[in-house]
Amino acid sequence: MSDRRESVDFGNAFAGRRVLVTGHTGFKGGWLSLWLQRLGAHVTGVALPPPPGPSIFESTGVAQSVDHRIGDIRSPDSFASAVKGVEPELLIHMAAQSLVRPSYEEPVDTFLTNVTGTAVVLDAARRMPSLKAIVVVTSDKCYENHEWPWPYRETDALGGADPYSASKGCTEIVANSFRRSYFNAPGAPLLATARAGNVFGGGDWAVDRLVPDIVRAIMAGTPVDIRNPGSVRPWQHVLEPLSGYLTLAARLLGDNGASFADAWNFGPEPQAFLNVETLARTLCDAWGAGAPPLRLGVGGGPHEAGMLTLDSSKAHAALGWRPRLSSDEAIRLTAQWYRAHANGDTNLRALSLAQIDAYSGGAPLAEPELKICA
Repeated sequence: MSDRRESVDFGNAFAGRRVLVTGHTGFKGGWLSLWLQRLGAHVTGVALPPPPGPSIFESTGVAQSVDHRIGDIRSPDSFASAVKGVEPELLIHMAAQSLVRPSYEEPVDTFLTNVTGTAVVLDAARRMPSLKAIVVVTSDKCYENHEWPWPYRETDALGGADPYSASKGCTEIVANSFRRSYFNAPGAPLLATARAGNVFGGGDWAVDRLVPDIVRAIMAGTPVDIRNPGSVRPWQHVLEPLSGYLTLAARLLGDNGASFADAWNFGPEPQAFLNVETLARTLCDAWGAGAPPLRLGVGGGPHEAGMLTLDSSKAHAALGWRPRLSSDEAIRLTAQWYRAHANGDTNLRALSLAQIDAYSGGAPLAEPELKICA
């Protein structure tokens, strides 16, 4: 890792802007809300309440620093009530059912949230005269996965074998339909979609996600069951795709914004396409003493893709966006955050903002303090 990297520069794209974020109580939405506030935006968040237990939303006090509103995107009436009086210039739609395995258990709710919910949000957006730009966040799972050894590009076919992946492919189709039907006229808001890789970072407590499962095992002193150790994913720290979403939003809000109203991949460099076992062992190494043993090929479950990677060359060339963290740096930042939480740190907001500042300002990334399991 170099001592210093170039800073992330969004100019003044967000200073004083009114930004509506759906899903701000979630993992990525919480981090995005913190970053937007840091950039001087006035953030309104609409989402369901966070689930019981720890969350980035609760740990960093997001509710105390945004216009925090509860609403259900599955219901037009609920969402309309939640956004009443909001006059956003930018909408970033992140509210979603974001996991593959739960989609097998509740496929209807997955489609209601991800597909119908997106249509509800975009239909409401048509009635927001202040709105200038929309970013709809979907997923790398939106592609019809052929287990190819090469990365997927934005022009590849959409699809999905499992309900979650299919719902994300449908979300892209819905967004494109709204773009062509309602957001394609002079003066209308510009709409883009963003497809990110597998994201991890401090403050994610979702069930059936690799990093949170490892952290819970550390806290409980139990082994970690790794269902598919050989599966390859485009792993990235949460700040990487968020920097892509913000870069895209800044372009949509700027001059010649219409040329960016399209679909975009935001994934890591090819060397960060790691299999599940490698990521798990690297995180355990970063944690040090007290890391749990791994039990490979244990746990079973429904089908999940074995090979999935993204080609982000379009974002590199047209947006000037590139990932900034190596896999080791991303994992060290993650271990630092969870260790602070485990140590009872009561100011995780300050740590999270410090990580954002280090990432975006080009400062060297701090080494995690290895205390809890020493």
